[in-house]
Amino acid sequence: MINFAIVGMGHIAKKHMDAIENAEGANLFAVCDTNPGRLEEVQRENVKKYTDLNEMLAENPEIHIVNICVPSGLHARLTKIVADHKRHIIVEKPMSLKLQDSIDMIGYAKENGVKLAVVHPNRFRPAVQLLKEQMDAGAFGKLSHANATVRWNRNQAYFDQAEWRGTKEFDGGVLMNQAIHDLDLMLWLMGPVESVQAMAATRLRKIETEDVAAAVVQFKNGALGVIEAATTIYPKNLEESLSIFGETASVKVSGRTANFIETWDIEGVSEEESQAAKEQVKADPFGKPGHQWIIEDMVQAVQENRNPIVTGEDGLAPVKLILSILESAETGKKVFIQ
Repeated sequence: MINFAIVGMGHIAKKHMDAIENAEGANLFAVCDTNPGRLEEVQRENVKKYTDLNEMLAENPEIHIVNICVPSGLHARLTKIVADHKRHIIVEKPMSLKLQDSIDMIGYAKENGVKLAVVHPNRFRPAVQLLKEQMDAGAFGKLSHANATVRWNRNQAYFDQAEWRGTKEFDGGVLMNQAIHDLDLMLWLMGPVESVQAMAATRLRKIETEDVAAAVVQFKNGALGVIEAATTIYPKNLEESLSIFGETASVKVSGRTANFIETWDIEGVSEEESQAAKEQVKADPFGKPGHQWIIEDMVQAVQENRNPIVTGEDGLAPVKLILSILESAETGKKVFIQ
């Protein structure tokens, strides 16, 4: 069994606990949080509890992997601590809020000979997996453009739950918190971005960061992309969608969350086959939870001594894109991404 520890027992930690408990070959060994009250809420037998990360790692060499679930602005500092203790790392998205921190995190892992995985679970949605298969098979021909849309609601009460929410130092805005999933998918499917022109604003929420943003990007392959992200939608989440258009295919994955196939028009694929793909996804739109995919893959990566399926470099790419979008919005200029 591969032993896991979780540091940061906030909202997202529940998904990590469930994923570890359901994942083959994984065992939840310990949890850590500076707030003792949160530790008391963890109702798991035989799970050790700590308020100090260094103490937990020093006392328990049998911990193989640490899942970092603290506020985003703390990811880099905790990654260094875990890496210095020679433990493998799974870090929640975004991997960090600063470009250099993200680069440093990759460096910490390499210097200490440990593996670093970033949680981008939407890659494992059944609809996205089918889309990825078609793109890898060249079904789209020459790519035209892509569209990523996140029209969600995060009301003021959401941000008022904790002081760090909506801050530039610890949290980030709609791009880092909500749209990053879709930007990760866009980059995964379309390839790297060359340039971006963007606008962003804080329109409705009393926060430091943006609650709405729009951007146009050009990919290195020449295709274009349009990004719209907002947490200002009244009164609840409206849609999340990802569309890819090429000379021989048009596909749109959508819904309130992007779990369903709305459009599946591919050259050489009959109407009956397209409908079958839609029905296949509709029958099981969520599939195995993405966090469980990440956990099981990391178990295998450790056992087989290979890279995890979502690496630190993969996590760096959407962070770099988002920071470029925000730079363009602030300066009013097109930003070229190195």
